[in-house]
Amino acid sequence: MKTRYLLSFIAIVFAVGLFPFVDRNVVEAAAFFNVRDFGAKGDGKTLDTAAINKTIETAAGKGGGTVYFPAGNYLSFSIRLKSNITIFLDNGATLIAADPVTHKGKYDMPEPNQWDMYQDFGHSHWQNSLMWGIEIENFAIVGQGKIDGLGLSKRSPGPRRPRTEGETPVSMAGNVSPLGEMSDRAEMNGLGTKAIALKLSKNITLKDFSIYRGGHFALLATGVDNLTIDGLRVDTNRDGFDIDACRNVRISNVYVNSPNDDAIVLKSSYALGFNRATENVMITNSQVSGFDLGTMLDGTFKTTQEFAPDRDRVTGRIKLGTESNGGFKNITISNINFVHCRGLAIETVDGGYIEDITISNLTMRDITTAPIFIRLGKRQRAPDGTPVAKVKRINISNVVVSGVHHEYSSIIAGLAESPVEDVRLSNIRIHYKGGGTMADAERTIPENGKNYPEPSMFGVTPAYGFYIRHAKGVVFDNVKVTYEKAEARPAFVLDDVKDIDFFRIDAQPTSSFFVLKGVENFSVQQSKNVSDQKLDKVDQRRF
Repeated sequence: MKTRYLLSFIAIVFAVGLFPFVDRNVVEAAAFFNVRDFGAKGDGKTLDTAAINKTIETAAGKGGGTVYFPAGNYLSFSIRLKSNITIFLDNGATLIAADPVTHKGKYDMPEPNQWDMYQDFGHSHWQNSLMWGIEIENFAIVGQGKIDGLGLSKRSPGPRRPRTEGETPVSMAGNVSPLGEMSDRAEMNGLGTKAIALKLSKNITLKDFSIYRGGHFALLATGVDNLTIDGLRVDTNRDGFDIDACRNVRISNVYVNSPNDDAIVLKSSYALGFNRATENVMITNSQVSGFDLGTMLDGTFKTTQEFAPDRDRVTGRIKLGTESNGGFKNITISNINFVHCRGLAIETVDGGYIEDITISNLTMRDITTAPIFIRLGKRQRAPDGTPVAKVKRINISNVVVSGVHHEYSSIIAGLAESPVEDVRLSNIRIHYKGGGTMADAERTIPENGKNYPEPSMFGVTPAYGFYIRHAKGVVFDNVKVTYEKAEARPAFVLDDVKDIDFFRIDAQPTSSFFVLKGVENFSVQQSKNVSDQKLDKVDQRRF
């Protein structure tokens, strides 16, 4: 091994922290492959696709090793990932997604997927990406370099073909992405839509690099087990991380800025052709945001963009759903900053169960829709006969929020036939902008059971603090809600709720504290501005 490669490899070993001590004999025996030795120019003008893929194939053919990108700008179309490979993007190295028009080339074609009627196009295909791997294992991308999705598309076409009766549920007709994307599928041929796409893989590590404008997904991981994402900085034009039907996932120490879509989103689609829960997931010590594209990475943190492409306000949040066929189990989210974005969303609308969720230590500032949104619906974008979902055992604690948009309270909303169950909210402080009117307080909220789930689906909420409908077994403990501008709406509106307890509640006064409609087994104790009460059954009451 040449001396300069040996020194570079030693630097890599120390950079990724693989060994506290490096033995020279071990280093010299290790496989190390510099993409420039295989013809990559790194000048930002020459297409390096063939050289990069040749380097990876050579390394894989020798049992694996490190594929090294020294400083430079590497222009490429699809890169095919292999098992037992570490890709190291050194400081100053940028992997640039080529533009099919400008650079006269194509990304790999999206592979056929007979199940793509059950989720949007982007979730159903992996090969049409800058970097993709299917059924790979023991793979990593590390280093302080960057991936720039310059030539990636953020578009997604409409339905695969007109849906015929019996092929899919009638309720799915027209229920596609809320972004209104109806591009013809033929127009997508040759386009890349994701920075990194992984399917049915295991033992994957992504560490320390940056992604700028990652296309439809900066990362799409579907059916991936033992996935570690640590220290990434992502500033992208659609979704950040889509973790779909994955198990044993840790996301830590990341910054994800995505004004036009979700930052970190867990999904459980039907893209694999069967239901598979996303489970055993930890998301911690991170920040999500909706700053203007590029301004998180450059440190200017601009907020001139007001709306996302779905005509709702900037996104940039953590969400469970919307694709939710397989459900979500055993999820922990902790120590997260939400900044200038939508709030936390927990959604299941395609039949999957949500169970055993713990969320703690969140701070939120300048929140553009509901700070907490828990929704159980029946869109049923799933095979015929799929039952309606369930939501059980959710704990949310130690949350501080300020600057919430005036139209939306926090929302917990299930269905009459399937209420949200067993939710505990404790040690929560939310400061809303206020400004609700008496007309807002008297609104009748539509059910919209089959609609795409967003807080805006209900319009302005009749409560300024929490709106709760079709739920049972809900506990509020040490929750405080306040507002800035004059507010006519009550703090809490409960509609078709059973077994709900309020303990140590502090709500800034308005015309009323509670509005109850069809409520059973209600209690409030040791709370400010309202006397202790226990009510067995209430058809309608305001106090």
